[in-house]
Amino acid sequence: MLSDLAQVPLFTSLADEDLAAIANMATTRSLPANSVVVNEGDQTNSLYIINSGKVKIYLSDENGKEVMLGIAGPGEYFGEMVLDGGPRSASVMTLENSKFSIIQKQDLEKYLRNQPDVALSIIKQLINRIRSLTDNVKSLALLDVYGRFRKLLLDLAVEEKGHLVVKEKLTQKDMANRVGSSREMISRILRELTVGGYIEINQKRITILKTLPSGW
Repeated sequence: MLSDLAQVPLFTSLADEDLAAIANMATTRSLPANSVVVNEGDQTNSLYIINSGKVKIYLSDENGKEVMLGIAGPGEYFGEMVLDGGPRSASVMTLENSKFSIIQKQDLEKYLRNQPDVALSIIKQLINRIRSLTDNVKSLALLDVYGRFRKLLLDLAVEEKGHLVVKEKLTQKDMANRVGSSREMISRILRELTVGGYIEINQKRITILKTLPSGW
């Protein structure tokens, strides 16, 4: 568990004895794919660190419509708003078999009182996530569906052999949920970008072959 915790941004600067202290207060839990880890509105009582696997973080309404906020994998975490004692702000579901280290609220509070550097790191991570959320709200308010889709691809893409590649294998439904659109609209955009020679799709892996048009 020490090696897992050492990869978490919150804890990378900690000495081995501090990591050992955190490991001692954590419990582990393994869940199969498509398991709900936490539900939006549940009591917030623990911080989850992802040791292996992948999860999606999302919001949903009473009709089952979803908006995906993000995907997280090993070394990342969720539930960091545990300290205010409020309800969970989003739901989390495993996308594949996953393993977590779980730290209870009371143990984390006690630890942070004696570790101001870690407390400051959590504050900085929260600020980063608020900035990201603000950026998402701005996109939803000011960009059309294609603009949001284009931004999603460029945000996820990494350079590989001279091209930008989206390595995350997203379904059309996943992409629609991420940009607040219908699957049918995403299908149309993907088809036209492919026909136009802007992208190539191979086993759900998207390669951007040339600069995406600014409008659609």
